[in-house]
Amino acid sequence: MDTLKNMLSPLGMNTNALQDTLKLVVIGGTVETARRISVSAWNGFVDSFFLTAHFSQEDYPYDWLMHWLSKQPAWGRSREFEITTRTVSRSGITQSTTGDLDEEDVDEDEDALIHGRKKRKVAFIPSLDTTHTIYYRGHWLRITRTKRYPDYGHGAALKISVVARSNDILKKLVLEAKREYEKDAEHRVHIFMADTTYACWRWNGARQKRPLSSIVLQPGVKDMLLADCKDFLASEDWYAERGIPFRRGYLLHGVPGSGKTSLIHSLAGELGLDIYVVSLSSKGMSDNTLTTLMSHVPSRCILLLEDLDAAFTRSVSRDSSSTGVPLGGTTTTNNESDGSTLSLSGLLNSLDGVAAAEGRLLFATTNHIERLDPALSRPGRMDVWVNFTHATRWQAEGIFKCFFPSKPKNPPVDSAETSSPADEKTDVSQKNLPVPKRKASGHTIPVLEEAEIAELAKRFADTIPENELSVASLQGYLLKNKLRPRECVDEVGEWVIQEREMREKLKKEKAEREAKEKKEAEEKERKEKEERLAKELEEKEIKEKLEKKERAKAKKVHRVEASLKLDSANSSTSNTVIGSSGPNTPTEVTLPAVVAAVKCESSSSSSESDSSNGGIEADTEESITSEEELEKPIGGSINVVTKEVGKEKWVAVKGQLEASD
Repeated sequence: MDTLKNMLSPLGMNTNALQDTLKLVVIGGTVETARRISVSAWNGFVDSFFLTAHFSQEDYPYDWLMHWLSKQPAWGRSREFEITTRTVSRSGITQSTTGDLDEEDVDEDEDALIHGRKKRKVAFIPSLDTTHTIYYRGHWLRITRTKRYPDYGHGAALKISVVARSNDILKKLVLEAKREYEKDAEHRVHIFMADTTYACWRWNGARQKRPLSSIVLQPGVKDMLLADCKDFLASEDWYAERGIPFRRGYLLHGVPGSGKTSLIHSLAGELGLDIYVVSLSSKGMSDNTLTTLMSHVPSRCILLLEDLDAAFTRSVSRDSSSTGVPLGGTTTTNNESDGSTLSLSGLLNSLDGVAAAEGRLLFATTNHIERLDPALSRPGRMDVWVNFTHATRWQAEGIFKCFFPSKPKNPPVDSAETSSPADEKTDVSQKNLPVPKRKASGHTIPVLEEAEIAELAKRFADTIPENELSVASLQGYLLKNKLRPRECVDEVGEWVIQEREMREKLKKEKAEREAKEKKEAEEKERKEKEERLAKELEEKEIKEKLEKKERAKAKKVHRVEASLKLDSANSSTSNTVIGSSGPNTPTEVTLPAVVAAVKCESSSSSSESDSSNGGIEADTEESITSEEELEKPIGGSINVVTKEVGKEKWVAVKGQLEASD
């Protein structure tokens, strides 16, 4: 301070005021530095006792923790919260907390519909970017929920901190949340769709599980598929010991509407696996994109390739007239039409290449198996083939029994719900069915006796023609008559006749449309052929005229050269001719110059003839006239006369035969 005072004293400043200012600066800086150091030290000291776990929305633990937090009373009593009615989580499970607000006059039936929709509940959700405290097993948890990408509106993250010496408390928390989540979500199947823009998987929703007993196939097909899938999932070590890739493929082929996709949905629910759906004909699909998607597929899941026969077809038609190849008969794709550049080799490499995922169940559906390449449907890629046909009478009877269940033999005393048939009680798929919560309403399905249901199902099946109608059409008819089992059987004969008439009508309209399109295509092709022939004929005539003119020009030049040589040899005059470069100015022109002038005249006339097709005939006539002039005998002297027409000069060569004395 004394040194600084000595330095500033010669300036004549007020040293007392300056000293006070410097003292304040030094003291303030010291205090702020001490405060920051103390705060940093305290935060470091406190953080040394905290264990922090981070959860991202892109992974399953985030859903587990959010579902667990929704059940905590303290989570609903937060001091800072958001009010919303959108309480369905990504898993499809309704997240309701203890702080939710509902109407005071609550009806006994919570699922009652008001104007076609359920009553909305107002939920309280803790807000983002705030810290919330929850007491769990003797520890205080500090929970913070944030947005990873605020500009895009998605990508949430969760941070949980706890004061503990070991992370066992966080492990117990995650495992407990996982058990509760799986317990509440065991009745749903998660669907993931392929995003070709970013080459990643997007969660598409959670669907209610479908009981395997609701799928009516030929006897033994469901049991075979279920047993094969379970055996594969439990045979990873067996595959590894024998060096076989741990992959399994199933090809479901047959007529449309026969239950292929429904069977896959039911198997996914029975096995507890998620479904990853790939649309091979989607915009932006390429070999690299498909390879990236396949490499990111989880080890235990169902990979679904729908409509495999239409993967490389660039038309929207999937009927029998479709060939399964790109339009035009080539193997190249049209990027402007759909943006897909996927090739067959790229698909094969992604299915069982080096980077292909293992441990997944591959299901592929197709309506026309004959269009598939043998390399795609061979064993190793498609190990099990299942053929789906039109509905048989046996299937019709089974579908009817599924729609109209019979009374149980020993119904529970306090049960007001409709029960399943006796043969479905032993079905393994019934173990994972959700328990219905809705009370019986006035529009319930009439429950008949087992004997009557069997008789109605038999009558219904006898009326259905064998292998003529699809399973989807039968299901649609039963849905329209789900409250009328007896009337449904009485009217099925009339419905079959209507279906046949409708199919004949559609078939006739399709034939007429195809005939009209064929006729229009033939007419268009005929017109194009006529135009092409006319154009070729016109080009041929023009070519012949040009060739004729070129021959005439060549002949003209040849005769001029021959005449000049003959005149030079026989004439006793000088090898020089007198021309005229101007109106009255004589000019000496040698014989080579005359020949060059004639060639120049020929080339200039040729350029004039090429400028338009209309001048070809005129040039040809002019060349013929010049040939007639050249046929005149050429004498001992040649007069070369140059005339100027406009800006161009032309040379006229005239020969005169002198009579000998």
